[in-house]
Amino acid sequence: MAGTLYVVATPLGNLGDLSPRAAQTLKSVGLVAAEDTRHSRPLLSHIGSTAELVSFHAHSDDGDLRRLLERLAGGQDVALITDAGTPLISDPGVSLVAAARERGFPVVTIAGPSAVVAALAVSGLPADRFTFLGFLPRKGGDRKRLLASVAESPWTVVLFESPLRVDTLLEDLAEVCGGERRAAVARELTKVFEETRAGTLAELAGYYADAPARGEVTVVVAGTGRDPAPRSEAQVLDPEARARELLAEGLSRRDVADRLAAETGLSRNTAYRLVNEL
Repeated sequence: MAGTLYVVATPLGNLGDLSPRAAQTLKSVGLVAAEDTRHSRPLLSHIGSTAELVSFHAHSDDGDLRRLLERLAGGQDVALITDAGTPLISDPGVSLVAAARERGFPVVTIAGPSAVVAALAVSGLPADRFTFLGFLPRKGGDRKRLLASVAESPWTVVLFESPLRVDTLLEDLAEVCGGERRAAVARELTKVFEETRAGTLAELAGYYADAPARGEVTVVVAGTGRDPAPRSEAQVLDPEARARELLAEGLSRRDVADRLAAETGLSRNTAYRLVNEL
């Protein structure tokens, strides 16, 4: 029988947030695929796991993916973890999950912490509907397009950002959304110096320009509250045609899938499967 791929959520910072089920899973599997083994090894030691620990990250090649699939095919259970929170949420694990599903291997989620949900919960902004955009490109047309989508979104938008660039992101958001748009900046969630600061984009941009952020940062921006304008047929992209265009430009499959998801509204998993099938 094939092994099972367990997608395991790990703490954002506070080890007390690791669920008993997650701990038991990490102790029972034979192999753990981690984004950064140096970061994850202390967690496995803390719970007494003796599982083999291997690296699987954004720069892993097809050989790394193939070796994990071979272990699953050989009947070994594998756990996929990220540095913090739930794997695949702005994380490279999608290729492994998609490939495991394509081959019919069991895939099981071990639910737990997520910075997206945690930040929404303390932001004070509506969370009944929201859009998650992860890390925006640092510059160029893609950044401008995604910033515009934040400005136009009827729903709350959640973003990740490096602490070194939070002030720039907030300034750019204030420019496209208007300085009075409500927002919140959550940093170091569940850790000793956890802080969530809410206000207008203009207020937050000014604050973080004078007091640079530290630690992991999640930015939550209020939506317009208005229904989006209907798109004409001419505005609706053909996902397959767009994927072929991007591949022809020389982008990697992962980058094409990310672009396709952002441009068409497809989930990242669906976009990745579509790209792999071309």
